Amino acid sequence: MIRTIGLLELNSIAKGIEVADYMIKAAEVELLRANPICPGKYIVLISGEVGAVKASIEVGEDIGGAFVVDKLVLPSVHPQLIKSIHGATEINERNSLGILEFFSVATAIIAADAAAKAASIDLMEVRVGFGIGGKSFITLTGDVSAVEEAVETGAMIGKNNGMLVNKVVIPSPRKELFDKLL
Repeated sequence: MIRTIGLLELNSIAKGIEVADYMIKAAEVELLRANPICPGKYIVLISGEVGAVKASIEVGEDIGGAFVVDKLVLPSVHPQLIKSIHGATEINERNSLGILEFFSVATAIIAADAAAKAASIDLMEVRVGFGIGGKSFITLTGDVSAVEEAVETGAMIGKNNGMLVNKVVIPSPRKELFDKLL
């Protein structure tokens, strides 16, 4: 089970690929994702023990230098987080829908983790900058009060660092809409 994740976001694809190589050589970490995102950025997402993730991120920052635009080390991640980043969650019950939209990949990941910890919801997806202009968004579901609480918790993270674009709670989404999000 993944307990700690680390992320570096760079504004150079070439430097991002180089940084990813250095990071996975620097410490015993698992490379979860290393790919370009819009608009011409590159993300490296790793997991492992806290010390290894921190060491890997430090090496990535050193090698990435001025190309590093954001980073995070997030210990004790919620078990749903990694599945939702990979778009591999299974949602059995269609319920109310919460959406959080951010300017930052790192903020979306932190907010998704906090939202999942704050209320009894299911994370549907954490979309990280692919084909959406570098923005990121979270979709989640659960009963209305839980979704409202989770959305408020996640939104507060984005408000505090200026990265929140918008937040929405839809109490009773139509089945067709819900199915398109899965």
